[in-house]
Amino acid sequence: MVTRNLRWQALLAIICLGLVFSLLSFQVQTAGLCTTQVPASGGTLVEGMVGLPSYLNPLLADANPVDQDLSSLIFDGLTRYDASGQLAPALARSWEISDDGRTFRFTLRDDVTWHDGRPLTAADVAFTYGLLQNEAFPAPAGLRALWQPVTISVTNELEIAFTLPQPYTPFLDATTRGILPAHVLGDSAPERLAEHPFNRSPTGTGPFLVEPGSDWQRSGALRLAANPTYWRQGVQLDSLEFRFYPDSQALARAFTAGEIQAVTTISPAALPELGALPGMRLFTAAAPRYTLLFFNLTDSGLAVPALEVRQGLAYALDRDALVDQALNGQGLPLEGPYLPTSWAYNPALLATYPYQPETAVSLLETAGWRLPAGQTVRQQGGETLALRLLVPEGPVFQALAGALVEQWAAVGVVATPQSLPPAGLQEALLAREYDVALVDVEPPGDPDLYDFWSQEAIIDGQNVAGWNHRRASEALEVARQLPTVDERQPYYEAFLRFYNNDLPALTLYQHVYTYGLSEAVNQADIGRIYQPRDRYETLANWFLLYRDVAVSCPEVSPTPVP
Repeated sequence: MVTRNLRWQALLAIICLGLVFSLLSFQVQTAGLCTTQVPASGGTLVEGMVGLPSYLNPLLADANPVDQDLSSLIFDGLTRYDASGQLAPALARSWEISDDGRTFRFTLRDDVTWHDGRPLTAADVAFTYGLLQNEAFPAPAGLRALWQPVTISVTNELEIAFTLPQPYTPFLDATTRGILPAHVLGDSAPERLAEHPFNRSPTGTGPFLVEPGSDWQRSGALRLAANPTYWRQGVQLDSLEFRFYPDSQALARAFTAGEIQAVTTISPAALPELGALPGMRLFTAAAPRYTLLFFNLTDSGLAVPALEVRQGLAYALDRDALVDQALNGQGLPLEGPYLPTSWAYNPALLATYPYQPETAVSLLETAGWRLPAGQTVRQQGGETLALRLLVPEGPVFQALAGALVEQWAAVGVVATPQSLPPAGLQEALLAREYDVALVDVEPPGDPDLYDFWSQEAIIDGQNVAGWNHRRASEALEVARQLPTVDERQPYYEAFLRFYNNDLPALTLYQHVYTYGLSEAVNQADIGRIYQPRDRYETLANWFLLYRDVAVSCPEVSPTPVP
């Protein structure tokens, strides 16, 4: 018995001695190791935006900027505009235009699937655009008018053609609108689609998909995951979550409290507050939108039908000061009706109107509007130069209107602002119950401005200035029927020369898009933003988390002994 106990004790001693040697060996092996932090997968980027979604559906999104933003992330069109403003393939692999300019044939990509795994086919495209032809579907009137005369022909699963009653190259712009899945919605009545649950949790083909169970109507948040067939290299974030707030003040409180790490859009008015928040980084890019002044060139416009008056009003404005005063500097200089991303943009054909009050005074006096001694307002034939200034509602427009009134007053012109909501503003514009109107414009991706500036658009369009120029109208009409950029370019150059000579409108500035991102979001690099999804172009590199890893410690050279 004693012998067995001694053997057991000896065995324990050997085990303990082995453990001691193991620990000593481990210490020797790890003595040269250090830890460092490296990017780790995981985490949810929470982004805040002002407003609430209504329809996550590209056919119903036009009226709500929140819907437009989110739909851009979930859906794809047949085509898209690239960073240079050129039309590029998206769901379509290629397209061609018939010799007569009336038929557009598209070949779809064969590697696209819906978020539920079903393949995209030409039947989905035909279903989507067929809805826009259906009187029962609640599509915007302009969209329905464009699509109803189009004949849609499905050749096979990957080929589809659209035949128009007459040549119309800008039709391609309409193919940038997102496509809907026929296998999900095809059995639903068109008049009931606005009420369909699909609009809350849709199935698309875009870079992000709605996570199952995400109910933004109940939770006030929408969670999206990266579409693995789009992000084939993978992403490091688990998901994107969008939370909706009533105003910028609520956004600021949420960011300060750490509830969100990003702000979708920072308005010029909110920039001082949000931009000053600790940890906030701002990314800015030129936006595809501008603000201009329409001049009423019809008989109902006071004074402004005279070119010298319009030019005088232009020279009287310090547009840089307008942007600084009303928009906290968030605007870019721009002349003319085209954005710099458009292939029709040609500033060399347009006169510039720098701030020159002396030139403004000279032009106004040439037009017969003189300033009597002791008076502050110009007069002609007993009539004072008092303009009706039409302005949309909103703090930015109010600030702009105030600056316009102040600058024109300095050259003896009175402007009385009238602020109207969208419906009332459109009615007043069409009735031409104004002299000068302050308006935001989001031009189409295609440079076709026939609906803005043709003679026909004076009566049945958006030529609210009433600019009646036959040769400019003819140039726009011919250009929209030609199939290639090279053929169309000379006609748009001619249009720009006529536009420059008559100055029917003055562009004040191009808008700036500002995106806010927390310093906690790493490796975020944001370039040109042409559509909302562009801010996530480098999302594969973004990360929120770190993890510790062991690495070899750097060798430290011994300090020499003096």
